Parts: sequence; C-alpha cells; structure tokens
Amino acid sequence: MAFTPSKDHKRQAREQKKLEKRMAREEAKAEKLEAQRVAEEAAVVEAAKKAEEDEQARIEAEFEAELKAEEEAKLKAEKGE
Repeated sequence: MAFTPSKDHKRQAREQKKLEKRMAREEAKAEKLEAQRVAEEAAVVEAAKKAEEDEQARIEAEFEAELKAEEEAKLKAEKGE
C-alpha cells in the first residue's frame, strides 16, 4: 500500500508556505524601508554639503566685491592726487 500524506500534513505544508510568503514580503518591505532611510540620509548629507558650498561661494563673492571696491577706491584716490 502506498503512503499518502494525511490532510493534516497537507494543511501544515500549506500554512508553512503561507508563512514563508509572508516572511518574504515583510523582509522585502524592511529592505525597501532601509533603502529609503539610506537615501534620505544621503539627501540630508548632500543638502548640508551644498549649503556649505553655497555659503563658501557667497563669502568668496563678497570678498571679491570688497576687493574690487577697494581697488577702485585706490585708483580714484591716485587719479585725484
């Protein structure tokens, strides 16, 4: 006589399959959330870096403007003498 799995065994196999699928979905969701968190952190770091670069560029532009104004004042003073 051939061995046939009982209905209980089939039910357990079906429930195990459902559990594995659910765990795979939850793992995929966790990976997606982790990837999103990493992307957000990278965006924050990039924004901070860009803000620092913009501030440095503003300071340099301000310095260049002051230097140019001083040179123009110096030329006017020399012409005025």
